[in-house]
Amino acid sequence: MTDPVRLVAFHVLRAVAERDVYVNLVLPAMLTEHQITGRDAAFATELVHGTIRRQGTYDAVIDSVASKGLGSIDPPVLDALRLGAHQLLGMRVPAHAAVSTTVDVVRREVGHKPVHFANALLRSIGQHDLDGWLSTLTRGLDEDEAISIRTSHPVWIVEAFRDALGPDGDLPALLAADNAPPRVTLVARPGLSEPDELPGEPGRHSPYARILGGGDPGEIQAVREGRAGVQDEGSQLVAITLAEAAVVGRDERWLDLCAGPGGKAALLGALAAQRGASLVANELQSHRADLVRQAVRLLANVEVTEDDGREGPWPEGSFDRVLVDAPCTGLGALRRRPEARWRRSAEDLETLVPLQEALLSRALELVRPGGVVVYATCSPHVRETRGVVDAVIGGRDDVDVETTHQWWPHIDGTDAMFCALLRRG
Repeated sequence: MTDPVRLVAFHVLRAVAERDVYVNLVLPAMLTEHQITGRDAAFATELVHGTIRRQGTYDAVIDSVASKGLGSIDPPVLDALRLGAHQLLGMRVPAHAAVSTTVDVVRREVGHKPVHFANALLRSIGQHDLDGWLSTLTRGLDEDEAISIRTSHPVWIVEAFRDALGPDGDLPALLAADNAPPRVTLVARPGLSEPDELPGEPGRHSPYARILGGGDPGEIQAVREGRAGVQDEGSQLVAITLAEAAVVGRDERWLDLCAGPGGKAALLGALAAQRGASLVANELQSHRADLVRQAVRLLANVEVTEDDGREGPWPEGSFDRVLVDAPCTGLGALRRRPEARWRRSAEDLETLVPLQEALLSRALELVRPGGVVVYATCSPHVRETRGVVDAVIGGRDDVDVETTHQWWPHIDGTDAMFCALLRRG
C-alpha cells in the first residue's frame, strides 16, 4: 500500500509543475482533503518544501547518475525521484524506507515500466551523503556555478544577489536563509485587533507583528475574522513607511496601486481609518481583487477597484499617499515560495522592469505636490529596485528620494523587501 503522506507530496509537486500553483496554497488544501494532520502533516510539509528548495541540488545528483541525463526522465518520474533524493540526502529517513516508498509511488502513479529504473537510480543516490555528492559535483566548477549547486539557486539569482548585496555583503548567509523554513508572522490590524491579542512573540521591527512558534494561523480567531492576518514583517514595514511619512497639507485619500493579494492594503486601510482617511485598493486581476476584498472586508473606508494601474480613471494629483507594490520577480520571498526560483528567469526582467517604471511614473502623476509615494518590490534585484527609481526620477526635477531601504532575511529576519520613499515637490 502506497503511503498517503508521500502520495500527497507527489501530487503537490505535480500540481506545481503542471498548473503553476503555489505550494503554500495547494499543500494545506490537499492535507485537509486527505485528513492528514499532526506529525504526518509536518512530514509532508518538510518533504514538499525541502524537495522544492533543494531541487537544483537534487537535479544535479540525479543527472549525474542517470545514464542518459536528467532530460531523459519523464516529469512524473523525475518528481518522484526528487522526493526520494530529499529523503535520502536531506531528511532522517532510513535509506530502505526512502527507496521503497518512492518506488511504490512510481508504481502506483506512473506504472510498472519505470519501477526498476527508479529503484536502481535511488540506490545509486543513497551511496553517498549530501556532502559527498556536493564535493563531487562542484569539483572544477567556477565559483557561482558551485554555489548554485550547493545552495540550489540558479546561477542568475546567485549573481543578482551578489550584485544587490555589494562587496561587503554576506552571500552565503543570504542563500542559507533562503533555504531555511520561515516562521509565520502575524499582523494585528490597528483598530481591529491588538498585538497582545495574538499568540507568539513580538516582531523585531513592526509594532503590529507577532511571530508564531508553530501551529495553524487559520485557527486563530482574529485571523479567521479578518481583524488580523498573516503578513511578513518586511511587507508590514512597507505599509508603515508610507503611513508614517510626513505630508504637507491634507491627508485624506490614499491609493494602493497594485493591491493584490491585499495584505498591505488591509494594514494601510486600518491605519487610514484611524486618521479619517480613505484608501483606494486597486488590483487589475479579478481573482486577486477578490482576495483584496476578503482582506479588507471589515474596513468601510476601503474601496476596491479593478483597473490597470498605468491607465486608471483617477485625476492627476488626486491622492495624498500612493503605494506602488510593483509586480516583480519575487526573488525576495524565495524562502516562502521556493518554487519561484525555478519559474523565474533573467529574461522576465525585460517585461517586468518597463512595467515597474510605468507604474511608478503613474504613481508620481497621481500624488499631489507635497504628497508621498512608496515604491516597493519583494525583490532585491538592482534592476527592479534602484534601477527603476533612478530611471523614473532621472528626467524629473519635482521628485526627491527621501529614503531607500533594503531588508534581508539573513539580517532582518524578513523577506528581502525593497522600499523607496519619494516626495513630489
